[in-house]
Amino acid sequence: MAFLEITGLSKAYDATTVVDSLSLSVGKGEFVCLLGPSGCGKTTTLQMLAGFVAPDRGRIELDGRDITRLRSNQRGLGIVFQSYALFPHMTVAQNVAFGLEMRNVAFGERCTRVADALELVHLGAFAKRYPKELSGGQRQRVAMARALVIQPPVLLLDEPMGALDAKLREDMQFELRALQNRLQITTLMVTHDQAEAMTLADRVVLMNKGRIEQVDQPFDMYSRPNGRFSSTFLGKANVFDGRVGAGGFVVGDTTLPMGPSDVTGDADYIVRPEKVEFCDHDALVRGHVLARAFQGNHWLFQIKTPIGTMQITQVNHGLPLANNGDEVGLRWAPASALVVNKEVLHEQS
Repeated sequence: MAFLEITGLSKAYDATTVVDSLSLSVGKGEFVCLLGPSGCGKTTTLQMLAGFVAPDRGRIELDGRDITRLRSNQRGLGIVFQSYALFPHMTVAQNVAFGLEMRNVAFGERCTRVADALELVHLGAFAKRYPKELSGGQRQRVAMARALVIQPPVLLLDEPMGALDAKLREDMQFELRALQNRLQITTLMVTHDQAEAMTLADRVVLMNKGRIEQVDQPFDMYSRPNGRFSSTFLGKANVFDGRVGAGGFVVGDTTLPMGPSDVTGDADYIVRPEKVEFCDHDALVRGHVLARAFQGNHWLFQIKTPIGTMQITQVNHGLPLANNGDEVGLRWAPASALVVNKEVLHEQS
């Protein structure tokens, strides 16, 4: 049995369904990211898990216990918000101790657990400071210590690094993953940042319009998206409408290579930009460079071709291989292309 079991969870506001029959199993110690665009239902799902929002239908079980109708303070879950929600008039230590005080933990044990939690997030020397005296990253760590000090069975994170700048956010991602690995605490995090989800998660739950589109490990979801939405939300992808023919995948008057597939008839053809290379001979399609952009570790190209505009990435080994306006040939291995049905059922796992 899963440590956290969500079954048929639904929530609607007036005529708008925000979460639609969502089911998910989470293992003990697993780090799961709920990923998706704004309005997809991921935050509402987290709020139902936390007990802040009552579901219309469905069931939430934690370690075999039904917690669906319990109040938030009865669930014992650790929660970190994007805003951190620290009390400005309290010191760091007082903020971290607040949850223990509400649980009537004895003073001596409270002091010990607060000190341990602050050391865990490398803030032992900051116990007497106030939130206004801390950087954004330090405030985020205080919020994390406050959530962890109550020793929760599950940690819920609602875009906890959304207020940080890009460099600090990247650093904190590695710190959070290391901390979660060390504690082996079951963690669910909401994010709209695909890179963050791929960096942190054991599994990604990709949501769209209140439902789950795909559940998978980050590498597998990126390598084998189950449809157009998954392929274009998690990374960049070239997606073409067409049909499976006798000699390959037919897009207009062009036949593209494909590996073995059970898909027949009308379908989508997906190939990642990094799988496409420039070539002088044996091109699958030819086109002209519309634009190029330097993005540090790689160049990004837009190529106008007879089958549509394609995105191509080239690792930065120096100057780019093509300039704006150049005619280029493009090719990729058949195994690099993925053919999927046009309509993919929403997965629940």
